[in-house]
Formats: sequence, C-alpha cells, structure tokens
Amino acid sequence: MILLADRTTTMQPSMTLAIASRAKALAATGIDVCNFGVGEPDFNTPAHIREAAKAALDAGKTKYAPAGGVPRLRALIAEKLRRENGLPYAPEQVMVSTGGKQALFNVLLSLLSPGDEALIPIPYWVSYPEIVKLCRAKPVFISTTEETGFKVTPEQVGAAITPRTRVLIFNSPSNPTGVIYTPEEIEALAEVLVAHRIAVLSDEIYEKLLYDGARHLSIGSLGEEIFNLTVTCNGFSKAYAATGWRLGYAAGPQHVIQAAIDIQSHSTSGANTFAQYGALAALEGAQDEVEIMRQHFEHRRDLMFEGVRAIPGLTCTQPQGAFYVFPNIAAIGLDSLTFCARLLEQEYVAIVPGIAFGADANVRLSYATDRATIEKGLERLERFVRSL
Repeated sequence: MILLADRTTTMQPSMTLAIASRAKALAATGIDVCNFGVGEPDFNTPAHIREAAKAALDAGKTKYAPAGGVPRLRALIAEKLRRENGLPYAPEQVMVSTGGKQALFNVLLSLLSPGDEALIPIPYWVSYPEIVKLCRAKPVFISTTEETGFKVTPEQVGAAITPRTRVLIFNSPSNPTGVIYTPEEIEALAEVLVAHRIAVLSDEIYEKLLYDGARHLSIGSLGEEIFNLTVTCNGFSKAYAATGWRLGYAAGPQHVIQAAIDIQSHSTSGANTFAQYGALAALEGAQDEVEIMRQHFEHRRDLMFEGVRAIPGLTCTQPQGAFYVFPNIAAIGLDSLTFCARLLEQEYVAIVPGIAFGADANVRLSYATDRATIEKGLERLERFVRSL
C-alpha cells in the first residue's frame, strides 16, 4: 500500500463541496433539492466578459501566460486597487492566480514556516485553517459571538499574539456571517498589528456585495505602516459571477508577491490565458451588471434573513455583505452536522454545518439563488424545525 504524507492526516475535506456533491447526487435522481450550500452566484458571467474571452481564443491567446499574470491585467488590477481601495500598489506588486483560493495559498506559503502561527477569527471560511496547516504552521483561533456581531476586538488580537505569530487572516465582508467591520473597528485592529509588526492577509473577495449603504474599507489603506504589513487578496468569482473562470489575485509588498509568484511558477504556472483577457474586460468595461446583481442579492438577503428569523427556535445576525446568513440553532438541540444531514435527507434542503466554520451552534445558508428557491426552501426549513 502506498503511504500518504502525514500532512493529509490533519486536513479536513471541504464540507461545503461535500454538501454540494450530495445535493447534486440527490438532484440527479430527480429530487427537487433547494441548494443553499455553495457560495456561487446563479447569474451568468456578463456578456462583454464572455465575448472578450472568446475573442482572445480566436486571436490565439491560448499559450502560457507569465507566472504572475498578463502584464496588462496586473497593471489594471493595480489601477483598480489604487482607485477603488486607496491601495497604492504597482503592477509588479500584483499576482494573478488560479482563483482566490490559490492566491491565499501562495501568499501563506510565502509567509509561514513550520511552527509559525496564524490568527484566525471564528467563524472562519473553511479553507483558512486547512491552508495554514498545509503550510506546517499552526492556526490560532480567536472566538467571537453572535452578541458581539461575530467580530474580533483589538484586545483579543493583542492577547493572542505570541513570538510565533506571523499573520492575521482578516475577512470583511465575512464568509460565513456576512458581517462587515466598521472603519473604526478596522482602524483599531490596524493599530494593534502595527504595534506588534504582524502581517495581515486581507481577504476582500466580497467587497462589491454590500447592503444597507455599508461601505468597504481596505485595511491596507489606513497608512504607510499598515500598508507595508498588508497582503490584499481578491478575485473575479463573486462580483462578476465568474466562479468557474478560476481567477484571483493578490497584492502586497513586492518581495512577498515575488515569492508567491515563484511558488506559483512551480505549481500551476500562470492562470488561464484567455480567461485573463476576459478579466481585462471585467475591469475596463461598465460595472452596471455588477450593481444589478448586487441589488438582486440585497433583495434576496432581505427575504432569506426575514424568513429565517421568523422560524421559532432560530436567531440570526443580519448580514450586511456577501450572500450568506448564519443562524444559530442552539435552541433546537442538535449539533450542526446532524441538523444539516437530517434537513437534507428529510426536506431536501442543502445547507452547510457551522462546525465547518468553527461554530457548531450555527448553520450557513447561501442566498445566491433565485427567489422561488429561497421561498420554497424557507418553507421546508420551517417545517423541519417545527417537526423536531
């Protein structure tokens, strides 16, 4: 028997993808499944982006791209980050990657040595701790509560820092909670990181999906000191409904980005060439469809949040970004795995157990689907909860 590397014994498979797989298997048998599992917009990628990729194919843009990305795209990303986020990156400080997940992976491989520590607030996106562990580093979790809006405080971050701490992984708007940190809260966190010289990996993939007039603030924009400690990660998947295109990017201090590019050159090489030409169109073209999708998501947020909150036994913090609600099921008396498994098999509603995000008292529902599915799924969810 071929022996596996020991790193595989500490890694947990992605629970969101496992739920999606089971939901698809049920649907393939003809069962009507309401899938609130995967965070994937149900809209098609805007036409001008698709057309640009087609034109690139016809023009023969099918060869290897540079490991760090097509130069024009790196320049446009840097321009976008300066204009929209107040982040004065140069093109050589930008890396284009095969999805936002690979950007995170390459950066963390560049920052973390065996035995180093990465601070991760709970709840967290499922892949953060697994990537840290694959780097042979240690995830150090910082707990939050529904009462505090699922946000860490500067005091908590300061107390968690040790001589081995290298980076805080920061995600606002958040997956799975949809929570957004206020400018004042981000400024206070930045002060602690600067005081201790701790890097921050700022995952801003949901920055375009904001509701109730909320505004996004990039932590690296708060001055030269925190800018020099920040690596900003983002991508095209959520804002442009381009999940399958697998295009993400990272921007940060040039030596960090160059190290991440060097790692990428030995793993996937450059991201898909003709897809990068579609990304050029995404950044250069009109943003009207991004706003239309955002408005649809806000309406769906209202429908999902109000529907979940009306179910006896469930409580829920109102999300202001992304496309998730993260209700608390503690009063039901089931752990999140059991709750989700029974809901899927009994009512054919797919949601993700909170334990995947470090919060077993919660479950995550994505409203990146049509209103009819949301309404039907809420009816089934209420029926299930009342049956317990």
